[in-house]
Amino acid sequence: MQKRTLGPTDLEVSLICLGTMTWGQQNTEAEAFEQLDYATSNGINFIDAAEMYPVPPRKETQGATEICLGNWLERRGRRDDLIIASKVAGPGNGLDYLRDGPRLTRPHIRAAVDASLQRLKTDYIDLYQVHWPDRNTNFFGKLGYQHNADEQATPIGDTLEALAELVQEGKVRHVGLSNETPWGTMRYLQLAEQNGWPRPVSIQNPYNLLNRSFEVGGAEIAHREGVGLLAYSPLAFGVLSGKYLGGKKPEGARLTLFERFQRYSGPRADVTTQAYADLAAQHGLSLTQLALAYVNSRSFVTSNIIGATTMTQLKENVASAEVTLSADVLQAIEDLHAEFTYPCP
Repeated sequence: MQKRTLGPTDLEVSLICLGTMTWGQQNTEAEAFEQLDYATSNGINFIDAAEMYPVPPRKETQGATEICLGNWLERRGRRDDLIIASKVAGPGNGLDYLRDGPRLTRPHIRAAVDASLQRLKTDYIDLYQVHWPDRNTNFFGKLGYQHNADEQATPIGDTLEALAELVQEGKVRHVGLSNETPWGTMRYLQLAEQNGWPRPVSIQNPYNLLNRSFEVGGAEIAHREGVGLLAYSPLAFGVLSGKYLGGKKPEGARLTLFERFQRYSGPRADVTTQAYADLAAQHGLSLTQLALAYVNSRSFVTSNIIGATTMTQLKENVASAEVTLSADVLQAIEDLHAEFTYPCP
């Protein structure tokens, strides 16, 4: 398994990162253990979680994912071998049950990290990420920024100072961003430099063949500032596996179970997905292999966060690290991208 350096740190993370957001809802703890055993035996050393997982978020299951991971770490004794990432939730998104509505203030961040450490059964988190901004901006598929001068947003400086305290105390090794904009990323970097606070070392944003919007403003920052992309939804909620083509609704699949996940659905997404499926078939690849290998090939990507509910899916996803796309395939992808530019936000 190829390793890439996490920003300016001395940490080498696997090209494939194991995502965990199905554990505790679509997957049992036993299935989570099976996934972890397989992933780590195949060279994956990077595991990504969040305090709000599993998804869709519910009060009854909140924190279950970190509990699964913590129990596995305790029973396998593998903590020092792995790089564990988690996230603190921002406001909104129906999480009123979490700290009476989470914010990115010092008290909320400290409460969140202490709870995550307890669930994970560890003394430290390698990468602690801001899950989404505490301000009105474009994330989770939102386009067309609308400014609200009266919003009650937590200043980024307050958030970063609180994270800096956690690094100083040893509870967190490095900090990262998620669902952040180019402006927000640069503001964090500016404040870190001005105040001697830890710089964000990564940004976890969506990136896949249906949504390459990160390339517009994020890719240059990733290269020039050393804030590499941790690409999430590389299969666009499973759409880029091809399993939903032709209107199919496979039993137990995420889009079958949960109506809220519509970001990569619709006629334009279907047409574009079919075009990529045809391209993959022409070159003897599965659509999953094509989609994941493309993300793996991007120079601004530090790690590709895959998720699976079955072992068959997990094995194909992990094996994508061994797939190299030819120059002809890469050019064909660019040709399709020119025809179907940003079909999904």
